[in-house]
Amino acid sequence: MAEQYILSIDEGTTSTRAILFDHNGKEVASAQKEIPQYFPEPGWVEHDAHQIWIAVQTTIANAFINSGIWPSQIAAIGITNQRETTVVWDKDTGNPIYHAIVWQPRQTTKLAEKLKKEGYSEKNQAKNRLNY
Repeated sequence: MAEQYILSIDEGTTSTRAILFDHNGKEVASAQKEIPQYFPEPGWVEHDAHQIWIAVQTTIANAFINSGIWPSQIAAIGITNQRETTVVWDKDTGNPIYHAIVWQPRQTTKLAEKLKKEGYSEKNQAKNRLNY
């Protein structure tokens, strides 16, 4: 049986990285690709979701090519991402409706303030307390 590896995908704010680790946790190979950021208005930061997907595929492929490891040798995959970055996908086409809204912009500030004034902040906190 061929040696097994872990594939780690790190989707960051400015780049995508794929890293292959052996069973001892030693890095065997890695690949990285920058992701362009778009600033359509002051305080807005966006990514093209297609470019993110292509960067993930490219870095994984390059890590395999650089290491000589086959996809069948992957025992597990770990993914870390930007967490609060948001993409809305069209359920019929599978395409993004708009760019990914990255975690640090302020384009939803007015909506967030409106929801706070309407009492949703307290409702959200109360609901979350019930879940613990």
